[in-house]
Amino acid sequence: MQINEFSLAGGVLLGLASALHCAAMCGGIASGVVFLFDPKSPWDRARVLMTAQAGRIAAYMIAGAILGAAGASVYGAFDHAVAYRLLQWAGAVTLMWIGLSVAGVLPSLSLLDRYVAALSAAISKVLGRFRRFPVAGPLAAGLGWGTIPCPMVYAALFTATLTGSATGGATLMAGFGLGTLPAVTLTAFGVTALARVEAKALARGAIGLAIAVLGFSTVYPSSPTAGLLCLSP
Repeated sequence: MQINEFSLAGGVLLGLASALHCAAMCGGIASGVVFLFDPKSPWDRARVLMTAQAGRIAAYMIAGAILGAAGASVYGAFDHAVAYRLLQWAGAVTLMWIGLSVAGVLPSLSLLDRYVAALSAAISKVLGRFRRFPVAGPLAAGLGWGTIPCPMVYAALFTATLTGSATGGATLMAGFGLGTLPAVTLTAFGVTALARVEAKALARGAIGLAIAVLGFSTVYPSSPTAGLLCLSP
């Protein structure tokens, strides 16, 4: 199995684990993006939404490629076995921290949010010039949407460094985007059950713990997901 297959599977798994959180946080954004372009029919609404989602996933893939390339530099600077362990543990700790912060056990990465929000605002301002175009407009809105601060995206992006290549990082983030697609799409079309579940403290705790367990499983030797996010050295 090639590294891209591992990356895609790991990304989809992380995206599915984040589904409830994404439904609550991105469902409203998705609806806002759709109505920004004043769709005239259900078909037009679906077109705008899916084009914007394509832009969102493209933004994830670009960021994943950058961090995957950064991971490749770690592989080049150290012995491959050492670099593999460094990346594996860094990704696992990041997943566990973000999972436990979602569960309310650890503090969130609020400092990172401020920097990302500033970057997102700058990107959205530039992309806003394309808003009047029927296809480029929703795509540009989706690219801006993909830069909005989100702990689940942070988890996926940090994990993208595990792939050790730009292609692997982009593929992992494509998988993550695909994993979140059903929940966000359903919520944007008015299915609010997922968002209501996520609003409950017990559900948030379960989501966070699931992500933390996923992070731990990537470094636990006998776990079936131990080699899911990157190849052995």
